[in-house]
Amino acid sequence: MFEGLTEKLERSFKILKGQGYITEINVAETVKEVRKALLDADVSYKIAKDVTNDIKEKAIGQKILTSVSPSQLMVKIVHDELAELMGGEHSEINIKGNPAVVLIAGLQGSGKTTFSAKLANYLKTKKGKTVMLVAGDVYRPAAIDQLKVLGEQVGVEVYSEEGNKNPVQIAENAIAKARKDGKNVVIIDTAGRLAVDEEMMNEIAKIKETVKPQETLFVVDAMTGQDAVNTAKAFNDRLDFDGVVLTKLDGDTRGGAALTIRTVVSKPIKFVGLGEKMDALDIFYPKRMADRILGMGDIVSLVERAQEQFDADEAAKLKKKLAKNEFNYNDFLKQIHQIKKMGNIKDLAGMIPGMSKIKDADIDEDAFKSIEAIIGSMTPAEREDPKLMNGSRKRRIANGSGNSIEEVNRLIKQFEETSKMMRMVTTGGAKKMMQMMQQAKRRR
Repeated sequence: MFEGLTEKLERSFKILKGQGYITEINVAETVKEVRKALLDADVSYKIAKDVTNDIKEKAIGQKILTSVSPSQLMVKIVHDELAELMGGEHSEINIKGNPAVVLIAGLQGSGKTTFSAKLANYLKTKKGKTVMLVAGDVYRPAAIDQLKVLGEQVGVEVYSEEGNKNPVQIAENAIAKARKDGKNVVIIDTAGRLAVDEEMMNEIAKIKETVKPQETLFVVDAMTGQDAVNTAKAFNDRLDFDGVVLTKLDGDTRGGAALTIRTVVSKPIKFVGLGEKMDALDIFYPKRMADRILGMGDIVSLVERAQEQFDADEAAKLKKKLAKNEFNYNDFLKQIHQIKKMGNIKDLAGMIPGMSKIKDADIDEDAFKSIEAIIGSMTPAEREDPKLMNGSRKRRIANGSGNSIEEVNRLIKQFEETSKMMRMVTTGGAKKMMQMMQQAKRRR
């Protein structure tokens, strides 16, 4: 996400590279490029102008420390402005209630139903809540069926009333049942509607007035750019919602909606959808997003995702095997499966500082497929004992997996390097490994 904006902002900072001081002239030139980058990212002219005026005002006259270059200082100023533009601090979802009621609103096709299931999964797995999903879209039968399928996937009960065309009544009945059954949270999925459709807007306003939700979330497709911002404003004027959910952010290289929606509606972005999988939902952290936009990565989120897949018992077993130099291809495959559970590769790469410079084409989403095929073509004995590998075995594995000998050799080398690096970390050689990495970096 934000690839185009990141690249253009990086180019704008290069104007200050090699400059000893920040002056009105070089700041004006940099700010002009930053404004162009924001406009290209589908940020409205007024907001882009206001933000860059603030950046210019803060940059001019700044004293430069000997350890900080003008370009580094400008990056810091732009980072802080972007974070503030997106809300500053992250805002938690309110799920206090008996049960807590979350009302989902938005346009048709914005991803409301999928988000409702993702939110249910998040609250169940991350917050330990018992959740009920409510099929409140009485106009589109496919929406009820879709919610039931998704609810089954995440192991959450879906409440629906066949033949009842009154969403207010359905919501009331669902909440009563959830309270009786001891559910913690009720998530009400509603029909998609246009802000100009007075009858439909009155209907969702009536649902909100009747059930008095603890949280009303507006779901919007980030790929619609400024239209997303305008739609959010129209809905907020009627519903006074509590927060925004941006879906399909992984497909948006511009990101104007994420940057400006907070300013326009004065409501926080609470979640972002980053894919179709039920766990592809992230809490929105403005400062972390600013890091990613400026190519600084997002190590905190990366570590959090890794910890979610962390199994203490498996890690202890792996540590013992590494210490005895018994790491094998089965262990290697387990590590790959854990990485895959963390999310799509492009998104993970964007969390690593400096990786934003790698283009989409350089990151293959199917990068692990050939590795899995090669290891899958090994015999159980070969997977357990890497030392068995020889020329004839490699040829058989290459033929069986549909890969070349060169690709098999490449995997073996990757396995050996991974094994060596992991062994160094677990046996107290982390400091030595860091020194080796620094030396390698200096040689490049």
